[in-house]
Amino acid sequence: MKFEFNSSEPIYRQVAEQIEDAIASGGFEEGGQIPSTTEISKEFHINPATVLKGMNIVVSKNLIEKRRGLGMFVQEGARKRILAEKRNGFFDEFVVNLVREAQNLDISEDELLELVKRGYQK
Repeated sequence: MKFEFNSSEPIYRQVAEQIEDAIASGGFEEGGQIPSTTEISKEFHINPATVLKGMNIVVSKNLIEKRRGLGMFVQEGARKRILAEKRNGFFDEFVVNLVREAQNLDISEDELLELVKRGYQK
C-alpha cells in the first residue's frame, strides 16, 4: 500500500482504493484476512478512524466482511466484482473517449482496431 498525503483525494478513499486494488491483483485472497485497522494505521501513520472509514466503504460494497473478534476478511467473488466495476470504468473513461477522438480524426473502425492491435504488440 502506498498513500499520497499531498493528494487532493482524501486518505480514507485512498485506503478503500488500495484495499480494492490489492483484492483485484490477488494481494488479498478471497476468504483471506486483510490487515487490521490498527496495523494499517501504525504502518502508514494514518489516524485509525480514517482507516476505518476507508474500510467501511469496502464493507458497504460487500467486498470485505467484519467477523466479530477475528477481523476483516475478503468475501468470495470480490475480485470478480471489482474487475467488472473496473472494466465498466475503463469503458466509460477510456474507450468512449478513444472512439470519439478516432471519429474526430476520421479514423475508421477497422483502422482503430488495427491501431489497438499494434498497441498490444508493444
